[in-house]
Amino acid sequence: MKDIAILLEEMNQEGVIRTYAIFGAAAQMCYTEAVVTMDLDVLIAIPNSDQDALISLSSIYEFCNKKGYYPEGEAIRIGIWPVQFIPAYDNLTKEAMDFAITSELDGVPVRVVSAEYLAAIVESRES
Repeated sequence: MKDIAILLEEMNQEGVIRTYAIFGAAAQMCYTEAVVTMDLDVLIAIPNSDQDALISLSSIYEFCNKKGYYPEGEAIRIGIWPVQFIPAYDNLTKEAMDFAITSELDGVPVRVVSAEYLAAIVESRES
């Protein structure tokens, strides 16, 4: 996971993404017992993207390709993890990114959606 944290910080610093936050089962593991997950989900905001336009992830794929990480299905394989980059899709997920908690993974900062927002996102999907 350290490779993912480093890559996310590089993407953020180089302006490929405006911000990000790990969410889904991987984020849940920060707050509860470990759960089984097959991938890692990352909420992202892309610079200068129009909310009403189709969002292209080409800059993310190009950046990852240059780093030696390649697409695998709907994800990009980074080490052992298939990583899905998911543009924030509503006001709740945008707010979850804005209020993400910065944690550390092997000395590398990584942003993670808080437990409260994870619960709210799950609840909004179920209603």
